Amino acid sequence: MDMVLADADEAFRQEVRAFLAEKLTPQLRAAAERQAGVFADGELSRIWHRILYEQGWVAPAWPKEYGGPGWGPLQRFIFDDECNRAGTPQIPVMGLQMCGPVIMHYGSEAQKAFFLPRLLSGEHYWCQGYSEPQSGSDLASLQCRAVREGDDYVVNGSKIWTTHAQYANWMFLLVRTSTEGKPQAGISFLLTPMDVPGLSVAPIISISGEHEVNQVFFDNVRIPVANRLGEENAGWTVAKHLLEFERGAGAGSSRIRKMIGQVLAIARGEASGQGGNLWDDDADFRGRLAALEIEVAGLAYAERNAAEALSAGRGIGPTASVLKLQVSTLQQKVTELAVEALGHYALPDQRGALGYGANAAPIGPDHAATPTARYLNYRAATIYGGSYEVQHNILARLVLGL
Repeated sequence: MDMVLADADEAFRQEVRAFLAEKLTPQLRAAAERQAGVFADGELSRIWHRILYEQGWVAPAWPKEYGGPGWGPLQRFIFDDECNRAGTPQIPVMGLQMCGPVIMHYGSEAQKAFFLPRLLSGEHYWCQGYSEPQSGSDLASLQCRAVREGDDYVVNGSKIWTTHAQYANWMFLLVRTSTEGKPQAGISFLLTPMDVPGLSVAPIISISGEHEVNQVFFDNVRIPVANRLGEENAGWTVAKHLLEFERGAGAGSSRIRKMIGQVLAIARGEASGQGGNLWDDDADFRGRLAALEIEVAGLAYAERNAAEALSAGRGIGPTASVLKLQVSTLQQKVTELAVEALGHYALPDQRGALGYGANAAPIGPDHAATPTARYLNYRAATIYGGSYEVQHNILARLVLGL
């Protein structure tokens, strides 16, 4: 089911489709299909970022005054939906979708003038310094300490699960600047370049074989006070504003639908052991894939409702948590079916055939390259961006009043 659009919105959808048909070359499309992680590899991300930047579409949610297209929520939804259908590279959200809006809201005029144009152009590649070895979903317990010395903060501690820190040249991070009062009251929000003395990045290779996340260490790292967003000890408020953008409405259903299409292609190409292919011979598999499609149709309906509510000036409240839960759990379900459909081709280590610039041929057919790595990668989908348990707690509090 497609959304019924007004003439202007349908014309916009066709404009986006024409742009993608021209700019998403077969080479870029193939490279995106070989990405097993949440976001495209650094170099592929930069290439697609530049293409969107030259079109003026790299920051769909940014207002025109800061260089964005000035789109409304419905146009942003349409753009996201079409990109997902086409299979574009996934640009990391840490800079444009998360840090940029926070700088617009809390930054000084000098900070806005320096950071926003560089975020937009891609000169600055950002990573997020929130989680710590002992502070993940319970972010208020973070211990990375910043002590003020004159015009600088001296930072010691570490951040973990830092996505794309190996590519980034800037980080936004939460640090503890006070131990008095409630834990949330002693946190500040800082911005730092990644090449400062005392800052080091250690890779964490995931079970799927990707180098996607890292641990970042701070050993007497000096960060200028001028690089603080908001007031000292008010970083919790800044962080909550940022998370509104991380957990907003999107078009995740269309990307999951594309993954379902890939599962269907695998099932039709792999033997069932009964003389035919898996799709024709296994009614149970067909039924489970059909059930998943029904769930995705429900998600698509909810996403469209959320986009229309935002377009009408209404908030979506706890619906954001419902959408986050649905997207992450359905991503896991579809990758499970893909691995099952692959059969014995799910066993080989395919990391040499994955990632941008990989030149090793996959073991088995082309469709065997990514499913296992994606399955393993998406085990974390119900943890990052607000864990499964945290989202249920939000719903229990806001909807059930518990």
